[in-house]
Amino acid sequence: MDSVNNGFGSARMAGSMEGATGSMEGGTLPPGLTEEEADELRVELSKVEDEIQTLRQVLAAKERHAGDIKRQLGISPLNEIKQNISKGWQDVQSSNAYLTASATLDDISRSDAYKKTQETLSQAGQVTSAAFSSMGAAISQRIGTMRSSPSFRSFEERVGSLRK
Repeated sequence: MDSVNNGFGSARMAGSMEGATGSMEGGTLPPGLTEEEADELRVELSKVEDEIQTLRQVLAAKERHAGDIKRQLGISPLNEIKQNISKGWQDVQSSNAYLTASATLDDISRSDAYKKTQETLSQAGQVTSAAFSSMGAAISQRIGTMRSSPSFRSFEERVGSLRK
């Protein structure tokens, strides 16, 4: 990596050295560290920071290049999201957890308990539907009876006369 840094970031290196030495106020060194070792570590830190900066710049350039290629291929961000979701769903479907859960659900749906529960709920739904239907018919009949009563007709006439 040193060959990448030749001449690159030398001004930064000087700044890093100043920052590194400036952080040790009063010239105190951590216990067990000589001045020579501290200098070597500062130089190494500066080189590593320069390498990190270089890698960031290379990565940014590569990302721009990849974006250009994707645009040339007509790959939009929406297409990428769709592909990622599709790939993710395929990964989920082929995962052990999904396959195990799917097999378990198949076993449950074939079980006698499931079939009995399904029958019971179906019958309960039919009974409930019939009850609501009967209740609706009874309410309709009751309203019809009320409408033909003399008191409702009298009320209807009064409301009708207010509208005019």
